Amino acid sequence: MNPALIVLIVIAVVLVVAFIVLTILGKKAQKRKEEQDEQIAAASQTVNMLIIDKKRMKLKDAGLPQQIIEQTPKLMRRSKLPVVKAKVGPRVMSLIADEQIFDEIPLKKEVKASVSGIYITAVRGIRGPLEKPKKKKGFRARMAENYSKANEQLKAEEAAKAERKAAKEAAKKAKQK
Repeated sequence: MNPALIVLIVIAVVLVVAFIVLTILGKKAQKRKEEQDEQIAAASQTVNMLIIDKKRMKLKDAGLPQQIIEQTPKLMRRSKLPVVKAKVGPRVMSLIADEQIFDEIPLKKEVKASVSGIYITAVRGIRGPLEKPKKKKGFRARMAENYSKANEQLKAEEAAKAERKAAKEAAKKAKQK
């Protein structure tokens, strides 16, 4: 048998095994996430709070209790979390927001939030609905917009240049007559 064919077969087998393992691990992780979401939903309370500040910061710098920092996995301690500083009743607390709702949380406004421990799972406005943040444009969309603006500007400059040239030629013809 050809050695290149053997190498390709081995690579294909390894890829198939890796795909199967990742699929199984993904299903287990999804089940675990669903169970955690159910537990969070069961323990959540609706609380009125005034949002003071919100940032993405490392767990150590967030001002969370030491017990929470010790409970988190080592790799998670270095990653940045969406942290919200809010006044709940008379106390100022640091809370962790869900990644999906972090951009919806308004600054310096009072909101009703579903909180499970120190985890904010949902936010609603007390006085009317919350403003949806504008979705950021992607790199390609920004480049296309810049291209179209530059193209329009170039066409306007060419039209002005042609107009000046026509005016000069008209002036020359008028001089010659």
